[in-house]
Amino acid sequence: MRIQPILATLPALCLAAPALAGEDTQSWQTINLSVALAPDFKVSNELITRLSDAKGFYEIENVTMLNYKPSKKVTLAAGYVHNPSYNHGHFVIMEHRLREQVTVDNFAQIGSVKLSARLRTEQRWRGGMTGTGWRMRPYLKASMPLIGKTTLNLSHESFVNLNTTGFQKVSGYDRMRNAISVSTPLSKKFSVDFGYMNQLGIVRGGPDNMDHILTLGISGNF
Repeated sequence: MRIQPILATLPALCLAAPALAGEDTQSWQTINLSVALAPDFKVSNELITRLSDAKGFYEIENVTMLNYKPSKKVTLAAGYVHNPSYNHGHFVIMEHRLREQVTVDNFAQIGSVKLSARLRTEQRWRGGMTGTGWRMRPYLKASMPLIGKTTLNLSHESFVNLNTTGFQKVSGYDRMRNAISVSTPLSKKFSVDFGYMNQLGIVRGGPDNMDHILTLGISGNF
């Protein structure tokens, strides 16, 4: 399968709403480490830092998950997200989350393109604010080989709020992320992923928001 037809779909993935309240340019950096505990169990820790033209250094996500692999393609995971927010480096508010997810790798293949999917649920709490925010995040990824073990990845993730709280103001479809990236191994244990993400935030009764994000991630498996 040639790369050009897949790249031609990128404008459709990144299609914006007709009117936007604001656009922002951001960069996200990720370090993810996974350590085997037993043949079917791993513990992982993911650290994400986010910077923005509009907000400067504005967020850290520190995610610790216990992963169980009941079969070759399926992974079940649950854990905790520690998520402080900032404005130009000044602390604003703390968010705590519980997270559960099921991932199915390579559930289908079209030519050389492999499809994977993940369904993630989250329960969210914010300091000094009432209620538990329930959220669902379905995710789909298509990967194809470029050269050797280097792959091209296209992905889509939707954010759906399942209720309202003092901070989760509206229910229903809230956000989408569409991304293109290249992944390549650095060694037997480490790999790197870099690319572009387009994030569209839905605003009820008004213009939507859009973020243009450069992403860089390093993963290690032990």
